[in-house]
Amino acid sequence: MNNTVLQVLILAVGVGALIFVLFLVQRVLREKEGTPAVRDISKKIRIGATVFLRREFQMLAVFTVVMCVILVLFVPPRPMSAIAYLLGTIAAGAAAFIGMFIGTRANGRTATAAAKSWDQAMKIAYSAGAVMGFSVVGLGLLGLTVLVLILNDYHVTLSFAFGASAVALFLRVGGGIFTKSADVGADLVGKVETGIPEDDPRNPAVIADNVGDNVGDIAGMGSDLFESYVSAIAASMVLGVAVLGEDLGTSLPLALAAAGIVASIIGVLIVRPKPGNFGFAEQVAKAHKTMNAGVYVGNALMIVAGYFIVQFLVGELALFWALFSGLLAGFLISLSTQYYTSADHKPAQRIARSAESGAGVTIIDGLGVGMMSTVFPVLLVVGATIASYALADLFGIAIAALGMLINIALLLSMDCYGPIADNAAGIAEMADMGEDVRERCEALDAVGNTTAALGKGFSVGSAALAALAWVATYFQVAGIEVADIASVPVIAGVFLGGLLPFVFSALAMNGVGLGAFEIVAEVRRQFKAAGGNIDTNFKPDYVRCVDIATKHALKSMMLPGLLVLVVPLVLGFTLGGEAVAGLLIGSLVTGFLLAIMMANSGGAWDNAKKFIEAGNYGGKGSDAHKASVVGDTVGDPFKDTAGPALNILIKLVGKVAVIFGPIFVALVVL
Repeated sequence: MNNTVLQVLILAVGVGALIFVLFLVQRVLREKEGTPAVRDISKKIRIGATVFLRREFQMLAVFTVVMCVILVLFVPPRPMSAIAYLLGTIAAGAAAFIGMFIGTRANGRTATAAAKSWDQAMKIAYSAGAVMGFSVVGLGLLGLTVLVLILNDYHVTLSFAFGASAVALFLRVGGGIFTKSADVGADLVGKVETGIPEDDPRNPAVIADNVGDNVGDIAGMGSDLFESYVSAIAASMVLGVAVLGEDLGTSLPLALAAAGIVASIIGVLIVRPKPGNFGFAEQVAKAHKTMNAGVYVGNALMIVAGYFIVQFLVGELALFWALFSGLLAGFLISLSTQYYTSADHKPAQRIARSAESGAGVTIIDGLGVGMMSTVFPVLLVVGATIASYALADLFGIAIAALGMLINIALLLSMDCYGPIADNAAGIAEMADMGEDVRERCEALDAVGNTTAALGKGFSVGSAALAALAWVATYFQVAGIEVADIASVPVIAGVFLGGLLPFVFSALAMNGVGLGAFEIVAEVRRQFKAAGGNIDTNFKPDYVRCVDIATKHALKSMMLPGLLVLVVPLVLGFTLGGEAVAGLLIGSLVTGFLLAIMMANSGGAWDNAKKFIEAGNYGGKGSDAHKASVVGDTVGDPFKDTAGPALNILIKLVGKVAVIFGPIFVALVVL
């Protein structure tokens, strides 16, 4: 097949993904918004999320102008690198905006549908989550293919991925600080001090908490995986050209990504929850089974499609097995995450039991679970790396990373379903929609907690493989064959790289702590102004808490963001290219382990709390429950701020290194 014809077909698949997005949007928006109370609460959440995103985009615009100037001055091909970078930021920002736009309109509709049946509510929430998933893959594939077709230079795809990384940095770190500042602040004063339920409308921070679900877990997660997706494709193209030649080296990764979109569309269409009057546990089980069916079908179809694409274009199957190793590793990492975080398994249940001994033991057990949970994902990534390298050298590692991300639309559909279901449960509580509606929404939310944990575990694993692909790409573009571990610059780079994730995480965690402190102070102030009587004639000022969380998040994200960009540049311009190679390895090793530990500890603490709230170990209001709330409070910034933000760090340092690598090589000092 003619290469141009193949790329046009790939372009058509990208357009088809966006047409499918329009179909999903129409499916969601045709549903009823609900009562005036539901519409009012949903509107408050939507306005808060929009204000936050608008302020972040204003900051991002300034940053983008600065980066474009730097790229025009220093990075060839000029000015095409700057144009590609700009397109990457626009595509990533558009995907995040579209996902959050529909998410903040689906939450009230999901709660309203739950008044009729759980299956209709699940269908709305899942369809809205799929909007984010297919916006990511559609815009990502479309942007990369257009660059290759029009500019005819595969190198500019690196700058496109770099632009996507900048958006992910802003939305993942800023959104993570916002969501957990609001969540922790709301919980500490509401549930712990005042004893009112979660999502109680009397809590002034409750709207900010729900806004955070959207800016952190939809826009933030979407931009994170958009960046991983385009990074894996771009790295595969750069390494593929060296092995297969320019035409085939650029077309093969794009063709595999296009096949993944088609397989994912079929997988999403298979997700059809069956109606019926089921109890809480049955609803949770059936929702899991229904969504998993789509994942299994999508993965099976991708395996078959990958086999035929590689066989047809390349003629031998080593690259197919590299692709399969990444896909299998991603699937097994998801199972490992589910085991360590789900309330159905022993680790989270053991934490719940330890809560009877108090908050201290709860935290100790949760940290232990998170540390132990690193074993299996690391072994899987190591196995996939060894296998793919043996099969196809460095290009095999890039294809394995692409394999892990090939069905990312399915994962994001499940992951972004979670915060929409969580918002629906909150709206059902605030709008006083009744116990039955609240229970159905809680069942959907319980499923969402697990899918969110799976998404975080998967995003960490995919980030590790994607970062490895960028390390391989860096060695190629910088012309470095071997980085000598006995070399002083390399040793210095390894140590500084190992340090970077800890400093980055500390800044993110401190940002949450300070933000939560300000939210707590504001909620206490409003309660005190009411004379302690919040049951009658109390009108909480929701806007004030949203404003506090927004300003603090945007302020707190600047230093960790600058560190990720500045450290590799300073090291490269002082100690040279080999020192940067050490930096990449050091940051990947510690960042990967720390991200897994934080994500799984946080998920396990969260589900241990929910296991107690389901009636175990004394249930809600018991001493064990109070201890579990403290554990969950610690776990929130672990799993939703610092842990996920490390995904951006370990990939972004690689991108900075690749973009500026040729300059570093000429500047060795030692």
